[in-house]
Amino acid sequence: MAAWCARRGWPVFPLRPGHKTPRPGCSRCRHGSATYVPHAPSACACITEGRWCHGFYAATLAPERVARWWSERPVPGVGVSTGAAGLVVIDIDCHTRGPVDAARVLPGIDVPDHAARRVRTGLDNWELLARLTGGSDAVTAAKTLTVATPSGGRHLWFTAPRGTRWASSAGGDHGGRALGWQLDVRAEGGYIVAPGTVTQAGVYKAMGDVRSPARLPGWLAGALERTGHLVRPVQRPRVAAVPNLARQVAAPQTQSTWASAVTTTALMQVAECGRLSEGSGWSTKLNKAAFTLGGLIASGLIASDAEVRRALVDAALQARPQRGREANRIIEAGLTAGLRRPLNPTKDR
Repeated sequence: MAAWCARRGWPVFPLRPGHKTPRPGCSRCRHGSATYVPHAPSACACITEGRWCHGFYAATLAPERVARWWSERPVPGVGVSTGAAGLVVIDIDCHTRGPVDAARVLPGIDVPDHAARRVRTGLDNWELLARLTGGSDAVTAAKTLTVATPSGGRHLWFTAPRGTRWASSAGGDHGGRALGWQLDVRAEGGYIVAPGTVTQAGVYKAMGDVRSPARLPGWLAGALERTGHLVRPVQRPRVAAVPNLARQVAAPQTQSTWASAVTTTALMQVAECGRLSEGSGWSTKLNKAAFTLGGLIASGLIASDAEVRRALVDAALQARPQRGREANRIIEAGLTAGLRRPLNPTKDR
């Protein structure tokens, strides 16, 4: 399992055999040891020399180191350094049962008393969070790597959007951050137990057929950002007022200020998604813009088909530069539908 994780780009380190805590390092690096010498993990020679001191700070992808560490007997468990792996894992606990005070259920969200009373475990709270923030029930529906824990909880694995860093939290003790009652976050500065690891309490078992983490969904990213877990946002290019090609299309072709205004608004709604995180409705807005512009083409109120396509692609890629193939597909479908429905300025205002 350690080699499997490392091949996926997830740095690993050994856990105590039969436990979910890091394997202790040498006495010089171990807190509580009589010979402990205070020092930062980044300055520790033990890590450079291939030892597993300092827990997840020693996590590695090096095949020879992985092979050596997991040749020990008894065999260590496998920990994954979530921050280094670019992962965000939601740790849903089921250690205790509610009810819990409504103010503690989902910090920052006004949870009705009747809804709070139904929360008995972390799984209940996860479903409530998803319902209140526009997400699906990711416990059963999300197609992402999901691991059942020995205590009856779940680990939901997600990949962080490129260029972002997310902070860990557990029990509300990390700088006041808390996603929700019994909803911990394993990301930067944390680790997670890999599926297949055996502890005295039981086995961490991957559920279903999915073995890859899905991209962090927009609704969940929004919830994490609201609760202070976002460390560094994506640096997106500044969105121009209207892309150059869009200005050409927006110019009245038949002295129709209405058509010009509709075109400008449609393109701007797409381009402005560049200021927002994933989950902001980019695909829906792009489809609507293509449909609208298709209707204006059919009415002869704006530029040619080719110019409109270039303007839509320009606006779409300003907002989501990595999604060109998807943008072309959405634009084609929207224009095709719009061309069948000419827009009339007297009826469609």
